[in-house]
Amino acid sequence: MSKTSYNLNLIKAVVFDIDGVLSPSTVPMDANGVPMRMANIKDGYALQLAVKKGLRLAIISGAKTEAVERRYHGLGFHDVFLGIPDKESCLREWMDKNGLESAQVAYVGDDIPDIPAMRIAGLSVAPADAASEVKSIAQYITVAAGGHGVARELLEQIMRAQDLWLSDKEVYSW
Repeated sequence: MSKTSYNLNLIKAVVFDIDGVLSPSTVPMDANGVPMRMANIKDGYALQLAVKKGLRLAIISGAKTEAVERRYHGLGFHDVFLGIPDKESCLREWMDKNGLESAQVAYVGDDIPDIPAMRIAGLSVAPADAASEVKSIAQYITVAAGGHGVARELLEQIMRAQDLWLSDKEVYSW
């Protein structure tokens, strides 16, 4: 795992895109043409632990599927924004509602629609296989490709920096 030089002690919130970040960029379709997302179990563990440890997590995605909403609410997310065409406005409103400053927020995106939101976050993060335009503005590029541990890689670093990783007995359960 590589490391970011950003002061991770500042981070209070992390916002994720879905396709290409928490699930791979290649999305299988069911017989009716409905996209089906995969979920990384190690990401899931880190996501639910981060929520338990007090980090504010959110999803902002252009995709809109009930399965995605169920998955992330089940991991403890309070804020899952789906079918969002303007991610920057959504992020700004969410930050205002939660009293967050840019320096306290990390945004993880992989493609062109994520760039405006990435520019307002204190820490902009891209998966290893993100679009080149996204990687060119990201402050941190994960070793993991989208859907293959991006959240775990980032959240583990944040929680280690904040002494929350493996900090008590609670971390050994879901």
